[in-house]
Formats: sequence, C-alpha cells, structure tokens
Amino acid sequence: MYNEPIHFREADMLDSQGSRPCPGLTGLRNIGNTCFLNSIVQCLSNTDLLREFVVSGEYLNHIRSESRGDVIRAFSDLLSDIWIGEKACADPTNFKLQIQRFAPRFTGYSQQDAQEFLRYLLEGLHQDVNKVTVKHRRILPELSDELPDGQKALESWRQYLTLENSHVVELFVGQLKSTLTFTNCGHRSTTFEPFWDLSLPLVQTTTHELKLSDCFDQFMQDEILDGDNMAKCTRCNAQRRCTKRYSIHKYPRVLVVHLKRFSPNNKFHKLMTSVNFPIEGLDLSPYSDNTHGDQVMEYDLYAVSNHSGTTLSGHYTANCRHPITQEWHCFNDSNVTSIQANRVVTSMAYVLFYEQRSTRCQTNRDCYLPTEDKS
Repeated sequence: MYNEPIHFREADMLDSQGSRPCPGLTGLRNIGNTCFLNSIVQCLSNTDLLREFVVSGEYLNHIRSESRGDVIRAFSDLLSDIWIGEKACADPTNFKLQIQRFAPRFTGYSQQDAQEFLRYLLEGLHQDVNKVTVKHRRILPELSDELPDGQKALESWRQYLTLENSHVVELFVGQLKSTLTFTNCGHRSTTFEPFWDLSLPLVQTTTHELKLSDCFDQFMQDEILDGDNMAKCTRCNAQRRCTKRYSIHKYPRVLVVHLKRFSPNNKFHKLMTSVNFPIEGLDLSPYSDNTHGDQVMEYDLYAVSNHSGTTLSGHYTANCRHPITQEWHCFNDSNVTSIQANRVVTSMAYVLFYEQRSTRCQTNRDCYLPTEDKS
C-alpha cells in the first residue's frame, strides 16, 4: 500500500529557527549545466496532481510488471527531498543518472533544451506506469469519415489508450482535431490526434505587443496544403489541394504551452519577443471544436520555465506558484526567492504550465475513462 497524500498546514510552512526550508521551496544543485533539468523539475514539483501521485507512493501500485520503474522512482525520491526533506538544497545526481539511462541524449553535461527534456521526462514517467503491458503489433484501423465527429474522437482516444494508458496520460494529454477541407469537391475529412503540449509560433506584430491569444490564433488558423503538401481526398481517391485547420477537442487537466523561441533552421537564432500571457483565466473556448462543449476550458498559470541569454550561453530558471500558500517564487538552481505575481510575465518565458480551473471536475473524464486492454 502507498502512503496517504501529504497535506501541509500553513503553520507548517516555516521553522521557528529558520533552519528548515518551507516544504516545496527547496533548491536543486546545478551539477554541471543542469539548469534546464532543475527548471523543469521545479515546475513539475508544483504540479499538484502529479506530485501527490509520486510523493505519496501511489505510483508504486502502477509500475508495470516488466519495468523496474527507475525513472519514476528517482523522480519520486527527488520530489520527496523537495517536499519532506530537511535540506535547503536537494541533489539531482541520481535522478539525472536514471534519465540519461532512459534517454542517452542527456548523458554528459552539455546545455540542453528544457522543452525537449520535459517531453522525455514525461515519456519516461509514463512508460514506467503504463497500464498497457503488451502493445498491439497490428496497425490500428483507419476510422471512416462517415462517423460523426464526436464518435470518431472517442474511438480515436480509445485506440490511443490501447497503447498508452497511465496516470501521466490522464493529466497531460489532450486531443486535437485536424480538419481538411478539399477545394475542388468540398469534401471534409477529420482526424483526431493526442498532444502532450502545444508548441505555438511567435508571430510578428507592428505594435511590438504580442498576446498569447495571438500565438494561439496563428497556430489554429487555416493552412493551405498545395503542391508537394497536398493531402489525399478519400472521396476523389487522389491528392488534392485543401485547407487544414486545428481545433481542440479534449482539454487536458494540465496544459503545457511551448513558446517557439528557437529557430529549427538556425540554432544561433533566438526570438526575444515579449508575450503577454494571462496568469489567471486563460480562456481556450475560442479554439474548441464545439463537439464536446461541456468541458472546462479555462486555465490558471502555476509555473513557467524561463530561458535567459542566448543559444550559446543561456540559463534556465523557473517561476512557480506554491500550491499551499499560492505565493510565487523564483527557483534559480539552489536559490529560491519570493517574487510578486506581476514579475512572472517576462520575455524570458519559454514553457508555460496551466491547470484547469476545476481539477475536480469529472466532465473531461466521463467520456474518456481509461479502459483496460483485454486483448
């Protein structure tokens, strides 16, 4: 059995002698260009539902039979040091060792990208507790365009859960709807695909003031697929010119937004554009596909992974809202300092972490309950 979830009273936050750090306000040693790792760990440490899952030991009941669970065990140990340890600074050495065994690209001490690290870390945590022990080797059937969108989305999600089904998926994975509208015949084709985060472009503006909604608008706007990019029309059975549009069908409980500051074509170029993102009440209803409209579409910010400097010489920090006191703090490797909420939005913001307004709302899960793979 796992331990009961850890609950802190505000009176427990401070030690009268000041010798013990407030729970959750523990720094992380930089063991050699590991600020990217420290930043992401602090953001996930303040992800309430994930922290409770790993620190309480509940995850132990979910470790898949053929896995030793090395990544999630090391992650649990590190978060336990942060939340119930006695030291002002925790050591991520063992955690890094397990991560680089899972993802060798993080071997050594070179600078790494925080968003890429986040994806690998979540994948490692997920794989350790994935309920699907034997994945299907057969190709999953393509869903007919004749199916109503709601039914098609649900069936696509069920297909996904036959391969990927864990508590980590329940928290972080949403579902995008991709709609192709063919110019010649007017045929409309929809597909539904899971997403772990949303990577948004930083659009150029004449006012030098960019809002997060501008980035979402750019991501969701119509894209013309022509020439070599044409898609196959199932009605015409041929490659045809079409428009492609994204919308959100399933809203994740934890929404991760990646601001694309680094050019994939020029590793030396970084966009320093300042993006004004809401701390409270991010409303994503304008981007809904309107086929599952009873979901919670409002989010509140609780963590930001920041990158300062250039691509050649940069540094990562994290701004996080404490889940108990609701106060904001800056995590700069081993140093943790209190900050005002009005200092959270900066041009250094790189990865944003939002939580649904009501994480207790069951609407999202009613139609998407994980099902055991019985095949």
